[in-house]
Amino acid sequence: MRPCLEVCVDSIAGLDAAAAAGADRIELCCALNLGGLTPSQGLLEEAAARGMPCFVLIRSRAGDFCYAQRDIDVMARDIDSVRSLGLAGVVIGANRANGALDEVTLTQLLERACGMPAVLHRAFDLVPDQGAALETAIRLGFKRVLSSGGAPTAVGGHERIRSLVQQAGARIEVMAGAGLSPENVTDFVRSTGVTAVHSSCSSPVPRSRELDGRDVALGFTPEHHKVTDPRVVTAMLRALQAFS
Repeated sequence: MRPCLEVCVDSIAGLDAAAAAGADRIELCCALNLGGLTPSQGLLEEAAARGMPCFVLIRSRAGDFCYAQRDIDVMARDIDSVRSLGLAGVVIGANRANGALDEVTLTQLLERACGMPAVLHRAFDLVPDQGAALETAIRLGFKRVLSSGGAPTAVGGHERIRSLVQQAGARIEVMAGAGLSPENVTDFVRSTGVTAVHSSCSSPVPRSRELDGRDVALGFTPEHHKVTDPRVVTAMLRALQAFS
């Protein structure tokens, strides 16, 4: 079976591009330049109207994954919105100060999800012992865990990812993400045995010559901005066809 391609998008244009190019699944968020945050209600509603599998990132603020109760309260209400719209599931994560999974917070959020499938995001890559954390994720009831193997890129963490795939067996899906591209994904999947890959499938956007960098200087846009590129989605799918 061909590995699943999940495309992470943070705008309606990205959603349109990924859907048109045939992505298998969407992770919906906003502000990918900040690592991804919970998307707006309007974008949630647009995604719900698509009828394609869409998992929603639940992350109320930028920064670390050590959450106060008020943060958790906000995320719980965001989970309610996802459920009310009938989207496929939620993507959550929480750590303690030492990087270990915060089981208390994760349990609160999973209980609020009321049985919706849940994915553990790359907060998993901060834990001191990924093998032990994988067993925790399984015990808590996560459907899937997203990881780069604790490395800046999935290719750099491929040995750890291969080990996690073997440890997981059929108990939980290990999905790899961070730095995967049409050029490296085929060899990566062969090396690790993952059944799902995660990518923004994005390309840089040229800076406006008319604004001459003033939008960046004023803090309105990042210096290097990327958007979902349907050509990259298509190329990723074509590379993954080697496993059909």
